[in-house]
Formats: sequence, C-alpha cells, structure tokens
Amino acid sequence: MKPRISVITLGVDDLERSLKFYKEGLGLPTIGIVGQEFEHGAVAFFDLQTGLKLAIWNRKDIAHDTSKDQTPISPTEFTIGHNVESKEEVDMVMEQARKAGAIITVPAHDTFWGGYSGYFQDPDEHLWEVVWNPAWEFTE
Repeated sequence: MKPRISVITLGVDDLERSLKFYKEGLGLPTIGIVGQEFEHGAVAFFDLQTGLKLAIWNRKDIAHDTSKDQTPISPTEFTIGHNVESKEEVDMVMEQARKAGAIITVPAHDTFWGGYSGYFQDPDEHLWEVVWNPAWEFTE
C-alpha cells in the first residue's frame, strides 16, 4: 500500500450543523453539500492541504455504506491534529473554534515534549488537537 490518504471522513449526526461549523466557524473552503439526489449520498467536502480533503457524512449513511451497525459515539477513538506555525496561532485557532461552538476540552498549554497544544470537540464530539511543534517546519 502506498501512503496516499486523500480523504478523512467524519461521521456526523446533523450535516447542516456540521457544515456551518466547519465552513462558517472554522473557515474551511467547500462548495457545500453534494449528492443529495442519492439515498445515503449527501456529503460535504472541505479542501485542506494539497491532495487532502475532509468530508462530513451522516453516521447513518456511513453505517449503510459499510454494512456495519451504527455504534455509540466514542470521541477517544482518534484525534485530528492541526499543526500550526506558532504558539500564538494555536491560541488563535482555539479561540476561533470556541466562537464557532466547539467545546474546549483542554486549553492551550505548554506540553511536556516542548510544544504547545490544546484540544477541542466539534459538534459531533470529534477531537481536534491544535498543536505547535517547534521541530516541524512548514513549506506551503
């Protein structure tokens, strides 16, 4: 398998609410909900960095598509790391998420490994870590 992850799909309970959070609240670019003409097809895609998209899709539709029973939410199954270029940017993104309606689960703080990070939950309880790692540089 070649390392080519191109879409990260989050299961959501209310597609419109999640669209508003990510588009208006966090400012992620999207054309909005597509696929509404298909049963189980409504989804929204957000452009992240080159070659990577975030998708939001109703949990019930993911369950249908994968032939799996829908299970209770467990926010600790995984986290999404959003790396930024400075401590100040961590604070800025955390505040933007809070204003968009996110729940701050861990306020931004200095980490034991020398970085700076905080956690928030989106409206569907997915955990996002906003993190500055002094050892990582960005080329955009």
